[in-house]
Amino acid sequence: GFEGKGFLPLRRVYPDLGSASLPTCSSSPSNFEMFRWLNSWFSPRANASSPNSNGNMAVTAHIRSPVQLEIIVVGAGLSGLATAVAAALSGHKVTVFESAKELLEVGAGLQVTPNSTRILQKWGLPDRLWKSASEPTDLVVHRYSGKVLALEENFNKNIRAKYQAPFIDLHRVDLQLSLYERAKELGVTFNLGEKVENIDFDIPELTTQSGIKAKADLIVAADGLWSRSRACYLKKDDPPLATGDLAYRVVLNLDEVTDPELREWIQKPQVHFWVGPGAHCVGYSMRAEKMYNLVLLTPDDLPKGVSRQAGSIEEMQSRFDEWDPILKKFLSSVDSVEKWKLMHREEMTSWVNEKSNFVFVGDACHPMLPYLAQGANSAVEDGAVLGLLLGHIKSKSQLPAALKSYEKLRKARGESIVRETFKQRHDFHMNDGPEQEARDQIFLSQLGKELKGAFPSRWTCPEVQPWLYGYDAYKEVEEAMKSDPFDKPHANL
Repeated sequence: GFEGKGFLPLRRVYPDLGSASLPTCSSSPSNFEMFRWLNSWFSPRANASSPNSNGNMAVTAHIRSPVQLEIIVVGAGLSGLATAVAAALSGHKVTVFESAKELLEVGAGLQVTPNSTRILQKWGLPDRLWKSASEPTDLVVHRYSGKVLALEENFNKNIRAKYQAPFIDLHRVDLQLSLYERAKELGVTFNLGEKVENIDFDIPELTTQSGIKAKADLIVAADGLWSRSRACYLKKDDPPLATGDLAYRVVLNLDEVTDPELREWIQKPQVHFWVGPGAHCVGYSMRAEKMYNLVLLTPDDLPKGVSRQAGSIEEMQSRFDEWDPILKKFLSSVDSVEKWKLMHREEMTSWVNEKSNFVFVGDACHPMLPYLAQGANSAVEDGAVLGLLLGHIKSKSQLPAALKSYEKLRKARGESIVRETFKQRHDFHMNDGPEQEARDQIFLSQLGKELKGAFPSRWTCPEVQPWLYGYDAYKEVEEAMKSDPFDKPHANL
């Protein structure tokens, strides 16, 4: 959960949002089934491969389970919402418990990569989401002085050609609200302001701090880095571990920027990285080039036990005083900044409990450093795979097989991405010296050329990028069901 902090009411974020923009289906089963049937009828799988000009796609017809499971999702962050949408599309009854009283998080930017957008395109999210996206035309890596080390022009076109899905930059709020609206359309029930206190795994049943008790066939732990569900599962407090890094997060509004050079940068959608000793920075446009997101990653100096606090602008500017003049100009335009301690967790033995009625998704089991921007994208992958697998269940007795298949498809990949983020941190944070010079030589030797072999930026590395961005959750599940269907004798046992 989000602990009820840092959230804004819907109408403050979207003052023009009318009640009609937050539809919910009739509780009548016949009306609800008709709604789902119409979605499938007008959005057959064969027609779901051609995105419109905004990158959106019609809803893809999901395989719907003939048995309806009662599913509780703990947490309404991106992993919880993705799970709720995918499970509802597969025909199940989903209830979400979220500790925050207001759903919308005050966040910053997200880089949503093709492994995630190819899923989101199939879920019938509102057109507003795609119109709010910025699609970067170029990806640039600079030495901290400003010298260009790597440049991929026509990045947007290249990505679409390679992966048949876009790479887009969004405001987190826009994606979260879109998933929330879609979940409500699909009949998902939300209980906001309800913090989970305890989980009885024998039933399973959760109890909230306010005394609500809720039973289900399956409880999904999607309550993030500070997961209460995880603590219940482990029967002990289990705080995340500091990585030694923190992030300064900055969002600039175009309307508030007067400098012509900065306005030009904001209005031209690109992704810029600056790499330097012990730190690196990422900058990109979002909200259809009306906002600019900056993340500055540096050694952690927050006090022990403090995970987030207001930052000193002067301290931040001093930290990057010898960096690229354009970056310094951006930082001189900042009027407030927040510092976030970057945390991680040790790998879990399993993401599924022994009774196969409880499962982890997202940051609750594999929190990721932001160095590959895969936290949100991997959360969407988790939710999609779990929801799709649950659509293949023909009886409740097949739930253990479905959860075992989920863990088989997701755990190794999620944990491998975590390890890759630490490698990217190393390659971007090198101190000046022989290792850094060798890295820069690799960068410069391929500047303007087609990349070959290992490359210091995994964002464009021809070995890592296809593994990250080429992942197709729908195909993964389809292939798994062909090779190891739940009704196959002794499957997954």
